[in-house]
Amino acid sequence: MNYLCPSILAADFWELGRQVEIVEKAGVPYLHIDIMDGMYVPSISFGMPILRCVRKRSKLFMDVHMMVAQPERYIEELIQLGADGITIHVEACDCIPETLAKIREFGVKTGIAINPETPVSAVFSYMAMVDMVLVMTVRPGFGGQDYIIDCIDKIKEVRRIINQSYPDVKLEIDGGVTLGNLEMNLAAGANVIVTGSAIFKGDIEANVREFLKRM
Repeated sequence: MNYLCPSILAADFWELGRQVEIVEKAGVPYLHIDIMDGMYVPSISFGMPILRCVRKRSKLFMDVHMMVAQPERYIEELIQLGADGITIHVEACDCIPETLAKIREFGVKTGIAINPETPVSAVFSYMAMVDMVLVMTVRPGFGGQDYIIDCIDKIKEVRRIINQSYPDVKLEIDGGVTLGNLEMNLAAGANVIVTGSAIFKGDIEANVREFLKRM
């Protein structure tokens, strides 16, 4: 099964509550929450207050993506605020097994992310500990970037490993996904599709419906 996961990084924050309601009513199952710290990535997005407010307004699965150095510092607070899944970057955490175990201890879904330049082998030893692998298809830190086409081979490789040994693990992609490259990514094996600008620019409801129709 494939899942559409709109990223609120591309939403109009003046209209955030209304726009979350639109995507939820249009039928998406997930909402992607990008938390950036200005250290692991150069930009700063938003933090705990946004998650708290969105959680109050929505029943969607809150897919929290930690683009943060030492993400283990924030796990318990994120869970208390309503995160349903927390993804950490393999490049940003020095205690990955302990952090993933802590997330699971609270009954929250676990994810591990890799950047475009990071080899897939970097996540091999954590596959049994996660519910999802996130392959970044842009360099993390900024919305609206163009899809990096070389990442398609990485998606295929992760899918091969999942099919071979971890059939319950989801494969998420994030960055530059549009209706124009959606089919290619689904064919490569991605089944959780994060997209921001392609959803929140223009007619949000129509954009969601078109993505869902093609998935």
